[in-house]
Amino acid sequence: MSVATSLDRRVEQIAQLAVGIGANVQPDQIVTLAVEPGQEPISRAVAEAAYKRGAKFVDVGYFDPHVKRSRLRHAPRETLAFVPSWTGERTLAIGEAGAARIAFQGPVEPHLLDDVDPELLGIDMLPRTRESITVTMKQQTNWCIVPFPTPGWAQLVHPDMEPDAAHERLWLEIERILRLDEPDPAAAWEARIAQLHALSSRINELTLDHLRYVGPGTDLTVGLLPGSTWISGAMENIHGVRFTANLPTEETFTAPDPLRVDGFVTATKPLLIPGAAPIEGLKVRFEGGRAVQIDADNGAETLRAMCAKDEGAARIGEVALVDRESRIGQSGTVFYSILLDENAACHLALGNAYPFSVADGPDRERANQSSIHIDFMVGSDHVAVTGVRTDGSEVPILRDGAFVV
Repeated sequence: MSVATSLDRRVEQIAQLAVGIGANVQPDQIVTLAVEPGQEPISRAVAEAAYKRGAKFVDVGYFDPHVKRSRLRHAPRETLAFVPSWTGERTLAIGEAGAARIAFQGPVEPHLLDDVDPELLGIDMLPRTRESITVTMKQQTNWCIVPFPTPGWAQLVHPDMEPDAAHERLWLEIERILRLDEPDPAAAWEARIAQLHALSSRINELTLDHLRYVGPGTDLTVGLLPGSTWISGAMENIHGVRFTANLPTEETFTAPDPLRVDGFVTATKPLLIPGAAPIEGLKVRFEGGRAVQIDADNGAETLRAMCAKDEGAARIGEVALVDRESRIGQSGTVFYSILLDENAACHLALGNAYPFSVADGPDRERANQSSIHIDFMVGSDHVAVTGVRTDGSEVPILRDGAFVV
């Protein structure tokens, strides 16, 4: 098999996963693709696969980070938060159409913005928009985010390897993580999703009041709402279409009480916000639910600027539990990708909550609201997670990186 044929086969496998067990594209459905230059092979393969499934129209939207770099370097600071109205209107129209949304993760040119003021990266949020969060929270679309290996990403992940070898290594890791090494990847994902659903059900039965994280540089209490409900990555939109929002997915998550987060936490992996430079050595201190101090070895200015976006931006909207048994965790690789790294370790998210992870009723109105949603990793073999019930009794959840619940 030639190199080109082998690559085509690999790309096609990811495309089939994205339109199948991932977004679950329906006949006569509009499909939107969020793409950067350099990701053309996977966008074209997904378009091919989507049309074969009966898609009505595939709409490809390219965001060029080089254009963003020019704006950040030359545009007046006071204009950087501006987003044309039609950008958000397009996103809302996609939601109203009940489209399928597919996006690809993995930096194409990871060092492109290294010379840009980190604080400015927290002001210009594009390609993220407030409207995209609105559509997601209303569950109007079936959607999926999948990784796609590029040479630039491979060099970031494996800087000590030759470029071709690094790219091949990343491909092999992504194939295993996506279960493409299984005879039937979709069936393998159905089995894994069933395991995560069972885990979520067991934690829900505990009726926890709060979680306690203790480890090096971490002593954090995260309160839960009475209606906080643990769910996995398999979801259903308002039209009854089942989908898997993240591939891979290895988590169970819920929305916490945004007013009851106290203590301090040290991130256990670098945080790479799409379109920004990595944030290394992140440390956050919370009081009364709010992040009152954000420090890092580098990149703290980016996250501080993002947390100033609105009242809810400095509060926690998601708490997720992941153990070391995930294939991502087993790899031992830091991928500099929120999609992958968040599914290798427990994580928290600053900003908007997923309201559908709170039982319908008054508690759902209490879930955090914001225009941002930024995950950062806080779990490791050295961080113990304990659940505490309303009567004060404690239940070990994670020890030495493994679930014990």
